[in-house]
Amino acid sequence: MPGLGTRLGRGGATTFEQDLTNSDCIVVMGSNMAENHPIAFRFAIKARERGARLIHVDPRFSRTSALADTYVRIRSGTDIVFLGGLINYMIQNERYFKEYVLAYTNAAVLINDDFKDTEDLDGLFSGFDPEKRQYDTSTWQYKGQQGEGTEMEKQPENAPETAGQVAQGGGQAAKHTTSQTHQNPRMAPTDPTLQDPRCVFQILKRHFARYTPETVADLCGCKPEDFLAVAEALAANSGRERTSAFCYAMGWTQHTVGVQMIGCAALLQLLLGNIGRPGGGILALRGHATIQGSTDIPTLYNLLPGYLAQPSTTSGHFSLKEYLDVQTPHTGWWHHYPKYMISLLKSWWGDAATADNDYMYDYIPKIDSDYSLLPMMQAMKDGKIQGLFCMGQNPAVGAQNAVLVRQGLARLKWLVVRDNFEVESAAFWRNSPEVESGQVRPQDIGTEIFLMPTAMVPEKNGSFTNTMRLVQYHDKAVEPPADCRSEAWFVYHLGRRLRELYAGSTDPRDQGLLKLTWDYGSEGATHDPVIDDIVKEVNGWTVADHKQVKTFTDLKDDGSTACGCWIYSGIYPDEHTNMARNRDGDNWVSLGWGFAWPANRRILYNRASADPEGRPWSERKKYVWWDAEQKKWTGYDVPDFPATKAPDTPPNPDGTGIDAHSGADPFIIQADGRGWLFVPAGLKDGPLPTHYEAEEAPVENALYKQQTNPVAKVWRRKDNVLADFGDPRYPYVITTYRLTEHHTAGGMTRWLPWLAELQPHGFVELSPALAQEKGIANGDWVVVSTPRGDAEARAMVTDRMQPMKIRRRQVHQIGMPWHFGWQGLATGGIANNLTAMVADPNVSIHESKAFMCNIRKGRLQP
Repeated sequence: MPGLGTRLGRGGATTFEQDLTNSDCIVVMGSNMAENHPIAFRFAIKARERGARLIHVDPRFSRTSALADTYVRIRSGTDIVFLGGLINYMIQNERYFKEYVLAYTNAAVLINDDFKDTEDLDGLFSGFDPEKRQYDTSTWQYKGQQGEGTEMEKQPENAPETAGQVAQGGGQAAKHTTSQTHQNPRMAPTDPTLQDPRCVFQILKRHFARYTPETVADLCGCKPEDFLAVAEALAANSGRERTSAFCYAMGWTQHTVGVQMIGCAALLQLLLGNIGRPGGGILALRGHATIQGSTDIPTLYNLLPGYLAQPSTTSGHFSLKEYLDVQTPHTGWWHHYPKYMISLLKSWWGDAATADNDYMYDYIPKIDSDYSLLPMMQAMKDGKIQGLFCMGQNPAVGAQNAVLVRQGLARLKWLVVRDNFEVESAAFWRNSPEVESGQVRPQDIGTEIFLMPTAMVPEKNGSFTNTMRLVQYHDKAVEPPADCRSEAWFVYHLGRRLRELYAGSTDPRDQGLLKLTWDYGSEGATHDPVIDDIVKEVNGWTVADHKQVKTFTDLKDDGSTACGCWIYSGIYPDEHTNMARNRDGDNWVSLGWGFAWPANRRILYNRASADPEGRPWSERKKYVWWDAEQKKWTGYDVPDFPATKAPDTPPNPDGTGIDAHSGADPFIIQADGRGWLFVPAGLKDGPLPTHYEAEEAPVENALYKQQTNPVAKVWRRKDNVLADFGDPRYPYVITTYRLTEHHTAGGMTRWLPWLAELQPHGFVELSPALAQEKGIANGDWVVVSTPRGDAEARAMVTDRMQPMKIRRRQVHQIGMPWHFGWQGLATGGIANNLTAMVADPNVSIHESKAFMCNIRKGRLQP
């Protein structure tokens, strides 16, 4: 997630669940942690029992709110206002951790004189092109380092993105260069007094000055005293002796400013000195047992394993040399990029990958556009995609603007659905709402559908990578019944049979498939691939003797090592040890339990738990420190720092990689070793978080003339209509959310009778005041409408939802779970019939947590 990655260096959670017990204050925001992540929440409750302050900030009162010491209700989509108010409070009242900020962040760095802030341009940053709806980021650079091809512009994790140009129907290719400037951003000019008006701290101070308690209350709908109570709790529980943690989930992610919401929390935690320290950090609560794993070894169109960029024509990745020139910064840990990329190519093509043929680089597809989920669904509707593998996903009800999606499925020539049950995506052709209403006839749908039954978790070997980057192995308990098969079986045997089909071909375009190292062992009656063989490949080995490498520092860029995912290297360090199987939980850190990437460390950036001299900031918050006698870093965790690099090591102005950093630069992934309060590169929508209203909002932006995120991905089509702000036909804010009893689009839960009994039908939560206004009683049928479609549900009239005063106007919010569809035992209206195809410009995540709707009593079809 770039919200964390651009400011800290990595997109993963900075801490782990058990460490929450060491927190002095925990803010849960953008999450209903008690109901959606109950195992993690037990540690928050344990912290509260030990005296920590537990705070919940959310549009909806939930079980998390009921268990919190403080609950603050805010309007959905205004989180940056609330967080920005906290930042302003810390700066104005000098409650930030000044020593930490000076030593470990870019607060003192001077920014290009040509940079202009939203405060200067009424909601825009300098470099905005209104026709292309994208930013030229050259003015955002450190002073003296601006210009194309600088180290600060090289952000490997996010480089493939194309600034939303597909959504807007055009735009220039992303910047790229094939030459290194060899500047060391660690040497950029600074002002340690933090008084220079061009230093990051002063820019930050001006940027957030308008986010006052009164502004927060006016836009978020909360009381000023409630906001101030949260601000004071965080200030009082941060610093040398105390630390605070933030926990978030999809309530922050699913907005057109979702990346900036997350980044705003990272900025605040850097100011408070809570990153890299026990009881601090940011816990990104993932939405599935192995969502973290599916981004590490990705299902994302623009990433290769380990957050390497998918080669892109718009980024100039035409040859391996050009790719590595573009992606490899001169300083910071990403300077090792060629080792990870070439080792990946060797793992995929083995002996066929040589220096003479660029290690088979030419056979990797080069993306030239946006191939994320939303444009892919539109391409189906437009007849540009003929076939789809739908594996572990149910887009007929789970994707945004589901009416459009079902129309797209109906235009495919073939569709393969692998699932536990006949989910809506497999049944849409015969009993979808459109078929039931007579709008569509099954005989007019030409899609050939193959429903492939899947094995359940206990019926297959494998692993999960959870929210704390922890890989844990699980063993098969029973054989899957009948024709049910694991994903590994399906993909392995599909690849094997394709290779047999193309065997003997001399066509150059087929050689990438035929020369793949597709030689895993198989086992059991169904000939499943041996998962340990795959994990060994992921870990990596030396090519000459096929011995497992110990860790990613063993990887080379000369073709002598192979590695399927560099951040997982170390998970299988020898022929007989799969660390994901380890189960030795000896203390709260428990390094002997599972394997946490990278290098089995549990708190990222933990060098920051010690002061610049290497001493713990306090004995109470001791975690990793410098042992002068042994001349190495030691502590309770694996140091996230070179083990023998002394704290007083000066930065090398001519150095590469982390040799350019000093011994007091804890953020080793960053080009300058610092945490970024100001992001000079890597984000499409600005170096600082800024409040923009959602694409559909009840009020205009009170802070800036710019109403919405100027570079958000917005697909304006006749089948994806948006409501203008304040549209009287859609007067209410709606947010979608999850339930404990059901999971995602329902494919794993709505067929289970005990869960269906607990939550048998879809519903909508609304306040007693709105219910009275609309003549709706608890349990009545209601219809929720947006410009995209309708959904019917039962009304849940509850005090958990309350109207809010927004700029002296009453605004109602309603909430709707998004798990339901027409198949299975538990059914209900499809929340995603209502959502729009709009997205964050950095990661293409949809906006389903804040949009506009109407609600009426009644049914769609009485």
